[in-house]
Amino acid sequence: MDYKKLGLGLGFFSIGLGLLEVAAPGRLARWLGVDSGMAKTVIGLFGARELLAGGMLLRGPAVSTNAWNRVVGDGMDLLALGLAFTRSNRKAAVAGSLGFVAGATLLDALTAHGLDLKNRPRHERAPAM
Repeated sequence: MDYKKLGLGLGFFSIGLGLLEVAAPGRLARWLGVDSGMAKTVIGLFGARELLAGGMLLRGPAVSTNAWNRVVGDGMDLLALGLAFTRSNRKAAVAGSLGFVAGATLLDALTAHGLDLKNRPRHERAPAM
């Protein structure tokens, strides 16, 4: 598997998602059923985080730390969505978002782990079978 290409793709995805979150936090908050000033602020800040994560991945798609940064961000998203689920009047929308972020977290973690393995010094790698 080409983990560098996956990292690059995740970078472009992060940029797109970050732009959406920064440009339309109110619409996203309403869609999730948590239309409050705090929710809009958090979504906008999460968008800025996505833009930074995406920029780092586009700058260094083969650097595992950049992919691990997305995993940490995904954890923040999952926690925020879990909280939103308890307060939302659109629980199905939040549940769908939780499922989507869980899938993205898995892809991010697999990519980061693959980059870790690929970037290990040759003498530290397990022998091929």
